[in-house]
Amino acid sequence: MISVLWPRPGSTPLLPDPDEAREWAQRELTDPVYRAAEPTAFDRAAQAVRDFLESLFSAPVSGDWGPWAFVVLAVLVVAAIVVGVLIWGRPRSTVRATPAARALFDDDDGRSAVELRADAAAAAGRGTWDDAIVLRFRAFARGLTERGIVDPPPGATARAFARSAAETLPVLGIPAAEGAAAFDDVRYLGRPGTAESYDQIVRLDETAVRARVSSEAAVAP
Repeated sequence: MISVLWPRPGSTPLLPDPDEAREWAQRELTDPVYRAAEPTAFDRAAQAVRDFLESLFSAPVSGDWGPWAFVVLAVLVVAAIVVGVLIWGRPRSTVRATPAARALFDDDDGRSAVELRADAAAAAGRGTWDDAIVLRFRAFARGLTERGIVDPPPGATARAFARSAAETLPVLGIPAAEGAAAFDDVRYLGRPGTAESYDQIVRLDETAVRARVSSEAAVAP
């Protein structure tokens, strides 16, 4: 507010002429309190945007303005999407990736099923049936985990894996149990492997490769 100069008691009030009143008003408005109350450049820009949006959506769409209104709206939508991506990042893909290789039967072996089958065949070619049996049964297990059919917990045994496989693919029931027993005999009980046991696990693995979760009528060769 413009301050009024009051004279001392008993004196006549001072009434400024127009020039003096203008000077007093200008001097008063230079007070920092008035400058602090003025809107900033950001406030004016924000108000301009609000006024524009209000006029865009409140005014009737005429034949001349109609197409431009949709163009401006599309630009605003794209700008909002860009800002959202910059703040929150791109949406994550919902496609499930192939499960990472994990330890199988107390052995942290990261080889794929294809690699294990090749190594098992090489061991069988050398007549080292113990290694061939262990590697081929691991290939059988790795193939099911790679396909997401069986997800064994850490430390699962060969027999527990065979039961889980049979629950999802019943056609593997008895062959998987026999293959797990042959694996345990060679791996933990020290019993020598044989070509017959190896061939049995090869047939188990081949049956698992052909089997599908939606088809319980698959027949082992």
